[in-house]
Amino acid sequence: MADHVLVTGGAGYIGSHACKALRQAGYVPVTYDNLCTGWEDAVKFGPFERGDLLDRARLDAVFAKYQPVAVMHFAALSQVGESMKEPGKYWLNNVGGSLSLIEATVAAGCRNFVFSSTCATYGEHDNVLLDESVEQHPINAYGSSKRAIEDMLKDFESAFGLRHVIFRYFNVAGGDPEAEVGEFHRPETHLIPLMLDAIDGKREALTIFGTDYDTPDGTCIRDYVHVCDLVDAHVLGLKWLEDDKGSRVFNLGTGSGFSVREVIDHSRAVTNRDVPYEEGPRRPGDCTKLVSGSTRAGKELGWTPKRSTLDIMIADAWRWHQNG
Repeated sequence: MADHVLVTGGAGYIGSHACKALRQAGYVPVTYDNLCTGWEDAVKFGPFERGDLLDRARLDAVFAKYQPVAVMHFAALSQVGESMKEPGKYWLNNVGGSLSLIEATVAAGCRNFVFSSTCATYGEHDNVLLDESVEQHPINAYGSSKRAIEDMLKDFESAFGLRHVIFRYFNVAGGDPEAEVGEFHRPETHLIPLMLDAIDGKREALTIFGTDYDTPDGTCIRDYVHVCDLVDAHVLGLKWLEDDKGSRVFNLGTGSGFSVREVIDHSRAVTNRDVPYEEGPRRPGDCTKLVSGSTRAGKELGWTPKRSTLDIMIADAWRWHQNG
């Protein structure tokens, strides 16, 4: 019988793509999600269990029912701006929820844990090609909450032998090329879907937040990874743990960023439509240039991002946007 993997946040954007990748790799993904930002329609590749991470009794029941060989933890609140205004919400849901999940994992005798973290744990490292050795000094509650979970995992390994792989990454884009699942947030805050909405007339115009950054075109630069490349890495991380290779942190990035204006230009080229946009002030907490390498993931996991070009990411997102 196929092994079960508990996927928290499996009804969300990245989680639903991870479920498809797990299914294709021969696992049965069990989605655990409270649907606060996810969609039950996105759960297509295995069973769905509705529940909150803070509900320990519910978690224990789900662990007992499926006896998963591993946990893949995506569920989190992830809006930087909101985290600056409502830090308590992030510490309660992200940190408190993860503590509840990790304790339930250990209590159930499961010892393999793949954690979807973030490069926001590094903080302000402008114009640095980030790797795993860069010091972590997060500048917002979202990044702080994720770093706290990383620390928690180390402590639970020391005490209980919970082996874990942690992935840190920046912006995720694109969608399943077969358009079975895709990106849909309410409210939407991610650049590419916002832009496609503007192209489609679903919103008035895209706002570029800040045009006076110290970059070639004045707009901030971000690293983007295709969601399918990202979840492939998570499956490789699971196999890494199953091969008894021990806990490890991996950055996932393309090593080169794209400016907001570059994304707009490529969108125009891919969709053959103009992107209506207006210019606005900078947002608090935004960095100028955030780019990560992934040398370690390439060497040790054998990970190579195959779909993480702007044109492929935008084309896949556009296909989903039109039909999803």
